Amino acid sequence: MERKAKIVATIGPASQDDAVLERLIQAGMDMARLNFSHGTQAEHAARISSLRHIAGRLGTALAILQDLQGPKIRVGALPAPLTLVAGQEIILYPQEEPLRFTHHASRITHHASHVNPPASRDAIPVDFPELFQSVSPGDRILMDDGHLELIVQQADGKTVTAQVKTGGVLSSHKGINLPGIRLDIPSFTEKDAQDLAFGLSLGVDAVAVSFVRSAQDVIQVRQAIEKLSPHNFPFLVAKLERPEALDDLEGILNIADGVMVARGDLGVEMAPEDVPGAQKRIIQAANRRGKLVITATQMLESMIHNPLPTRAEASDVANAVFDGTDAVMLSAETAAGEYPVESVAMMDRIVR
Repeated sequence: MERKAKIVATIGPASQDDAVLERLIQAGMDMARLNFSHGTQAEHAARISSLRHIAGRLGTALAILQDLQGPKIRVGALPAPLTLVAGQEIILYPQEEPLRFTHHASRITHHASHVNPPASRDAIPVDFPELFQSVSPGDRILMDDGHLELIVQQADGKTVTAQVKTGGVLSSHKGINLPGIRLDIPSFTEKDAQDLAFGLSLGVDAVAVSFVRSAQDVIQVRQAIEKLSPHNFPFLVAKLERPEALDDLEGILNIADGVMVARGDLGVEMAPEDVPGAQKRIIQAANRRGKLVITATQMLESMIHNPLPTRAEASDVANAVFDGTDAVMLSAETAAGEYPVESVAMMDRIVR
């Protein structure tokens, strides 16, 4: 039976060995996603080399997707996982090396004032200095895809004191979301610019732009690609992870070659019950324009630790295909899960 959608699989520690890569391709992986939020350029170069060598030996077409990190707010390095308990008071402080951003042709460097790390086990470093000027008492801070929630109690521009509303275990480099807060920062960082130049030098087939808010964010990356690689232009995918992106959906579709329904951050930034409707709206708009649409995040999440998905997950994948998605994507299932090959094989069976 002919497949009704392509399969994108994220390559990571669980799937980077040549033997596993070969099995992923044989199981049905059409596009390999390299997440530049993690790993070094050397590691990604080795993965690209292995993927192309194996696909060539198998006589199989395989596309490479470079996923740029974007201005993702993350927890800094923790000495050990931190257990947060509801009602607990937590101090957030800027880590020493903040991100640096580029804005159009000029570079704007943001330095946080040096803040000595609080001598407390209840202190969390944050790699994003703009957070400390952007939040106010009463604001919500979500961590680890919304699994943990803090409520801001005090903010003095240098540190934030917050109370844990929903607890759990927090580890290093987990994502942070600030629902309802619009940060006036460019979506294309200096790290992205360096990674983009690197990816283009290796001839990636597609580039995904993270945290797109408007068509201008996509235009900036397209212009960078035109300067860096005028004769080898990859497919440009806008990741829709912020609610404000939906306000400029038509404009984004005018510029991008395709879009990704990135339901992880989108589901944290907006009410979970609103995500299915947003997914359908995005897919329908992309279909009308004849633009590629990838539906992503938590599609077979339980297969990170289990050999079979839940029935709800299987239905979720199938419904994305019924909605008209062109591709479905696996993230942690193949990058860090215990059953990467089985996840691709299951996805292959569902989308037929």
